[in-house]
Amino acid sequence: MAGTATLSLPIIDLSSPDRISTAKSIHQACVEYGFFYLVNHGVDEDFIKQAFDQSANFFSLPIEDKIKLNRKEYRGYTPLYAEKLDPSSLSKGDPKESYYIGPLTDTTSVRLNQWPSNELLPNWRPTMESLFWKILSAGKELLSLIALSLNLDENYFEKISALNKPEAFLRLLRYPGELGPNEEICGASAHSDYGMITLLLTNGVPGLQICKEKLKQPQVWEDVSHVEGAIIVNIGDMMERWTNCLYRSTLHRVMPTGKERYSVAFFMDPPSDCVVECFESCCSESSPPRFPPIRSGDYLNQRFKLTYDSERELKCSFQSKS
Repeated sequence: MAGTATLSLPIIDLSSPDRISTAKSIHQACVEYGFFYLVNHGVDEDFIKQAFDQSANFFSLPIEDKIKLNRKEYRGYTPLYAEKLDPSSLSKGDPKESYYIGPLTDTTSVRLNQWPSNELLPNWRPTMESLFWKILSAGKELLSLIALSLNLDENYFEKISALNKPEAFLRLLRYPGELGPNEEICGASAHSDYGMITLLLTNGVPGLQICKEKLKQPQVWEDVSHVEGAIIVNIGDMMERWTNCLYRSTLHRVMPTGKERYSVAFFMDPPSDCVVECFESCCSESSPPRFPPIRSGDYLNQRFKLTYDSERELKCSFQSKS
């Protein structure tokens, strides 16, 4: 990634007693970058290492074992090259493999999750379930500060039922190291996340880049450096819509560095029946709402469509932003 500038993102302290000052910092970070670091978030560093060890244990299994857990109902394993986040890319697919774990907050949908057997991977399921709950707790606390940053009541997202059984997905990711640096190949091709917020943990191997001005050409990419113990947070398209484009959903990608890279992405979205309507604090007579109200589930369904080929490998084709 020679020649790429390194970005200094804002650092947000989730444990700070000065919530108003923290909210102002979040506001600035979301307007300027759409990305920031979150520290003192309550997810212990030793536990994070344990979770990454368990993730590596799964991805090191023979492909025959992983394929038995192939993705169904948005849950389970997706192999290398099964997904291409940038439809305009000429590559055969993104060189990464992943494993999705769906919401644990709903007793109906939780049964849709797939799990490796305890005999195959002892203690794997409880580790990942614990990781899910820990990041969800941090995400809920963060959303109360995001509400304050928008001049809303800190319980605003709870009041509109956005945190009532949220559609939260945990995604384990592995990027092989043997590909080597190649500007024509992205570990994860350029995209913006289509939901509310994403919380990202990495094992310290670089590769994440963001493009602050996604509509300008040529695109300028900047490296996001690793901050030990921090969660990287980014705003999704749904939050950008909610805020009338005040908060930016930033284009990002992962570039190969020649080193094996692990990450955990936690996608935090509201329940499907939650109405996404421009916040009152983000519109006025001079700046009316740019988008009509829409149910979260309908919006997310509009944002992507999924098809499976004869081998059940996932192919994603993301629709252009409205």
